[in-house]
Amino acid sequence: MAGNADFDLFRISEEHEMLRETVRALAEAKIAPFAADVDEHGRFPQEARDALEANELHAVHVPEEYGGAGADALATVIVIEEVARVCASSSLIPAVNKLGSLPVQLSGSEELKQKYLGALARGEGMFSYCLSEPDAGSDAAGMKTRAVRDGDFWVLNGVKRWITNAGVSEFYTVMAVTDPEKRSKGISAFVVEKGDEGVSFGAPEKKLGIKGSPTREVYLDNVRIPADRMIGEEGTGFATAMKTLDHTRITIAAQALGIAQGALDYAAGYVKERKQFGKPIGDFQGIQFMLADMAMKLEAARQLTYAAAAKSQRVDADLTFFGAAAKCFASDVAMEVTTDAVQLLGGYGYTRDYPVERMMRDAKITQIYEGTNQVQRIVMARNLPSA
Repeated sequence: MAGNADFDLFRISEEHEMLRETVRALAEAKIAPFAADVDEHGRFPQEARDALEANELHAVHVPEEYGGAGADALATVIVIEEVARVCASSSLIPAVNKLGSLPVQLSGSEELKQKYLGALARGEGMFSYCLSEPDAGSDAAGMKTRAVRDGDFWVLNGVKRWITNAGVSEFYTVMAVTDPEKRSKGISAFVVEKGDEGVSFGAPEKKLGIKGSPTREVYLDNVRIPADRMIGEEGTGFATAMKTLDHTRITIAAQALGIAQGALDYAAGYVKERKQFGKPIGDFQGIQFMLADMAMKLEAARQLTYAAAAKSQRVDADLTFFGAAAKCFASDVAMEVTTDAVQLLGGYGYTRDYPVERMMRDAKITQIYEGTNQVQRIVMARNLPSA
């Protein structure tokens, strides 16, 4: 049959491809050179933050009316994917900026949006998301952090754990119990600022991967904030948190894609150069089969993630299923691809002289945060799409 070059179904736009080229070039030039050092010393990737903010790529999801780029969900995925391809820690800058600020965008008052989304867009501070607690992980509704009304203020007390970019971010979306009798319907969301009196941070966690992105506890000790910093109506915080995750799990899928792509690219280049038995190891069928499986699974994950991003942009009825599916599948693929990349490099893959062991360590967290993959399967089972 004759081909039809204008058949655009399942093909992303020229604008999205141009964005990919732009971000990839920036990541290769300004982020990749520091990735190994960031991991080795467990330091925040300031070079990446500077480069992303200078090019307005640190929070592309912020709408234009608040000073942002107004990028769609797929564009945000592409930015995160291309940064993660060279440095997973750095990709958490745009990813967590979206996670932390999306509750404001979804449910906040116009005043909150103008103030905090505007500040984020201008690069005046990053955003973090405070949901988990020491005793409330997968069961987030079991949180103990309390917010008590005191006139025109709310007073917050509690501990949040596993908070990405804590201590670096200026702004925090905090979930707290305002009515203990109502469980999830008694949880409200607030914007807390780093400089608010009573806010402090624990020591950085000593982690397997994403070592350049600080993960710390956030302590709230009689933190008194104006009542207008509540996001949405009282008691709607948990619903906002879950709605947020429907969208942002897709950004974790994007991160997983980028990590896996970086590992596949490196391994594919390596096997062309490494010679054994008188020829490149890439000429051996066993190696070719491994590469084929890696590329096949990665492309399947990318198609699912991009479809989920489109659903996020449209807010389709089946978004919850697709967000969970994309995150779960892409992260499982990333773990498999990076493990295989280490295998393809043999003993060299096991050393820090080569980047694939870092990618393997970084990939693991994508199966855990924003809901473990076991929880994702529960979410999918409860939201099965109809044929």
